[in-house]
Amino acid sequence: MRRLEMILSRLVWFVPTLAGLVVIVFLISNVIPTDPVRVALGENATLAQVEAMRVKLGYDKPLAVQLARHFRDVLSGNLGTSIYSQRPISEDLAKRLPATLELTLVAIALSIALGIPLGVVSALKRNSLLDHAVRVVSVSGLAIAAFWLAMQLQFLFAMKLGAAPLNSRIDGFGPEPITGLFIVDSLLSWDMESLGSALSHIALPALTLALPAAATIVRFTRAGVLEVINSNYVLYQRAMGMPPGLVVWKYVLRNALISTVTQIGLIFGVLLTNAVVIETVFDWPGLGTFAVQSILQSDHKAIIGFTIWTGALIVIFNLLVDIAHSIIDPRGTR
Repeated sequence: MRRLEMILSRLVWFVPTLAGLVVIVFLISNVIPTDPVRVALGENATLAQVEAMRVKLGYDKPLAVQLARHFRDVLSGNLGTSIYSQRPISEDLAKRLPATLELTLVAIALSIALGIPLGVVSALKRNSLLDHAVRVVSVSGLAIAAFWLAMQLQFLFAMKLGAAPLNSRIDGFGPEPITGLFIVDSLLSWDMESLGSALSHIALPALTLALPAAATIVRFTRAGVLEVINSNYVLYQRAMGMPPGLVVWKYVLRNALISTVTQIGLIFGVLLTNAVVIETVFDWPGLGTFAVQSILQSDHKAIIGFTIWTGALIVIFNLLVDIAHSIIDPRGTR
């Protein structure tokens, strides 16, 4: 019952959070001294053509009227039409969403697979050479710029070794579209050729995103394990002769991972932010490249649409993290 109340309370904040995002991005995009109409029509457009397009798009109205109209359209599910693609923005975002979701989820899976075991081992071998090495690597992972790391991985693995593709998402047409996630669709349709291609293409961008996230998970996992491992109930189980591995698995991890799980929710938002850069470097056809193109083209409605979608993704993922947190630590829902 408490868990249901927690979920409902999070959902209550869903609309005001997205509304705040819309207002902030709308105001910022209109403060920037760039006329999207003139940029879209080009330098050779006449004043009459510019004014006609501005009236058609509603840019001739006061800012408050534009904002009110945009809110009305958003509530009705209409994010507007892109000035450049001349397609509904929702259609463009829906087409690119699976690519970003797949990249982000694979990066999170990699960061968890790397971060939690290293954090546990580092804590269990505290102050050892291995612990110091893991801590140095984790700090380095947080300090390295994502775009620099992406280019170095491209140079080494794609250009020098030829072990991975340089860019794009897959070779050929890909598997039969089911979910839009190439790895999942390849498995569902049992298309091993497409699966191999999808995995090879996603390896470098996912690794680029995962390394800084894994560094964060290592630090939080290590701190959590160190805090729990000397607690009374763990010392009691050790005194009772329980095998060390079972003590760590059954008693230490569940309590030590509470802060780590919470941090994973924040990491998802960071990964979506970093994806804007990483997708551009790897020419990954996701929301990040869409955002960069929209910014460069001063497509205000597309920028706001991207913000709404990414904001919704972050809110939904954090809700899932809160649910996982309540399962691991039921005390938080009492």
